[in-house]
Amino acid sequence: MTDFRKRAEENFKNGYNCAQSVCLAFAEKINLDKETLLKLTSSFGGGMGRMREVCGAVSGMFIIAGLLKGCSEVNCDELKGTHYKLIQDLAEEFKKEHKTIICRELLGLEKEDEISPIPAKRTEEYYNNRPCEEFIKTAAKIIEKMLI
Repeated sequence: MTDFRKRAEENFKNGYNCAQSVCLAFAEKINLDKETLLKLTSSFGGGMGRMREVCGAVSGMFIIAGLLKGCSEVNCDELKGTHYKLIQDLAEEFKKEHKTIICRELLGLEKEDEISPIPAKRTEEYYNNRPCEEFIKTAAKIIEKMLI
């Protein structure tokens, strides 16, 4: 396992959400201070505010892609198209391993399951029953392969 994947996994085990865990592993590469990065990614845990939509690890991967390869100009349709293609390719790479980028599907939840804004307590049982570490490591691996 590479350092980035190890860092991302350790970040998660230290209590950061999935998006934070992925992005923080690449903080040196994107030259963004830790506090700003953690605040920027704080909304994406639990599939965006625990709504179980797009996986936080995938959102983190997209944030890194934007910071490394995104465009900041207006009226840059060609650059936007190139960037959106990259985002779609990153998503497809993730789907090759996990079949979906949707948090609730990755966790085996139903759409009707209650959505609570309260995060689950990070206990040993939580870490033993959550597949999130694998998703975080996959996102870090894809970033290394396609962006670094």
